[in-house]
Parts: sequence; structure tokens; C-alpha cells
Amino acid sequence: MPLVSTQTFANRVEAGQMLAAQLTAYRDRDDVVVLALPRGGVPVASEVAGALGVPFDVFVVRKLGVPGHEELAMGAIASGGVREVNRDVVDALGIPGNVIDAVAAREQRELERREAAYRGNRRTLSLINTTVILVDDGLATGSTMRAAVMAVRQQQPARVIVAVPVGAVSTCADLATEADDVVCVRTPEPFVAVGMWYRDFAPTTDQEVRSLLEKAT
Repeated sequence: MPLVSTQTFANRVEAGQMLAAQLTAYRDRDDVVVLALPRGGVPVASEVAGALGVPFDVFVVRKLGVPGHEELAMGAIASGGVREVNRDVVDALGIPGNVIDAVAAREQRELERREAAYRGNRRTLSLINTTVILVDDGLATGSTMRAAVMAVRQQQPARVIVAVPVGAVSTCADLATEADDVVCVRTPEPFVAVGMWYRDFAPTTDQEVRSLLEKAT
């Protein structure tokens, strides 16, 4: 069935503007921080943080893709040594632990590279006693966001909010048991993939991420 145009976002900028409209309760508060999951979450988060008048930064999380089917997440890793494993996927496909370890080691190297490339010498934002709004461009399996929530919790925020323009109904419901709140502008069914709900879903580049972070600074 073809998508109805009103169900799709023109691009990540429009998606961020529409998401920000759902988050006005957090506007101009000095205890709120927006963290983007790069790379696709950064343009969305930039719009959200700008509309709310609050600081924003990246929070690097790497999906652990199933070998040969990398778009399918078998888990994720995040800053702070957090590893989230999707037991449903791992058990269904019979993926052994050594394969998970190998993929995680490769993604850890990329995680460290991205942190250095995006942030440079800038210090990370303190999250103690803050309300953290974690933003991505969409939620499919939720493994990446789940790892982000777990990692952010280790930094002692007061609350963790998950905010996305679009997500699968079941994933948003699952994350609601782990985050303090989940804000999802649209939960279309059938969901299939995040990219289906954007008319322009071109990859966000490292340079775009750096530029948006520099602009925010």
C-alpha cells in the first residue's frame, strides 16, 4: 500500500520541528539537556534543542548488526561500556557469543573514532540531576536507544526521556518501561523501517554532525 504523504516527513529537519512541538513542556529549562544519537538523530535533535532553548550534544551508540544482515540489530553498545543484546534476535538466529564479541569489538573502535571526530576537545555535558531527552530519527527494534538509556542512567540524571519522530508501536511501548517517558510523533502500522517514513532519508555525514554541534556551541 503506498504511503500517504501526510504520514511521511519531508526530511529530518521537518521531523525535528514536529517533535519539538511535542516537547514544549521542557522549553527554556536550565535542567534539560538534549542528546542526539548520531548520525541520523543529530539534525532532528538540533531542531529540538533550538526550539526548546536548551543545550545539546551527541551520545554515541553503535548498533551490533547481524553478520550478513547488518540492518538487523542483535544489540548495541554505548559510551560507558554498556552493551545491550537483543535476546530474541540472538536466540532465534542461534548467534554464538564469540560472534557478538567480534562485532562489538569492531563497533567499539568506531564508537571511539566518532566520539573523537564529533566532539574534538569539547567537554561532555554533565548529566547529574538533569532531564535528558534522547533523540533519534526513528525507532525500529530499539536496541540502540535501549543501550543509550542504560548508559545515560549511569550518569545519574533525574529523568530520561526518549523522543523520536516515528517508531514501531511495540518498540515505543517496550521503551516506556525503561525510560521515564517516551514521546513518539507517529507510530504507523505496518512500520517496516524508519526510512520509509521520510521522503528524504539521505545519510547524515560526519561533517554535518560536526557543523551542527559547532553551531550549537
